Amino acid sequence: MNRNSLQQYVNEPTRGNNIRDLVMTTTDLSINGLEVTDKIGDHQMIDFLLEIQDSNTRTQHKQVLDYKRANFELMKEELGSYNYKVLMSNKNTEECYMMLKDKIATVTEHHIRIKRIRPTNNPPWF
Repeated sequence: MNRNSLQQYVNEPTRGNNIRDLVMTTTDLSINGLEVTDKIGDHQMIDFLLEIQDSNTRTQHKQVLDYKRANFELMKEELGSYNYKVLMSNKNTEECYMMLKDKIATVTEHHIRIKRIRPTNNPPWF
């Protein structure tokens, strides 16, 4: 179930000593107050509250860097054009790190476009 991003919520027997009835959802849904209660036939009834988002909400697009269209050659040239010996002279390690981080961020902004994507219900590692 974890392989498919599903979570199983029933943890007590629903028929005899066995868990035969399942409540499974993706991990972004919220199941509250799950109880195994009265019998219906030879199974126990499962009572729970499922919280869902309003379907009228607009899908928010996510902004990510479009590495497939990045111009890495120009980035390499621009980063190589700086005289780091001069830029980093008389600076401590923290100041050198911050300066390099800012240079890389600036070059990234210039040479890698931002694209909008629709969010999925899949975990980000899928």
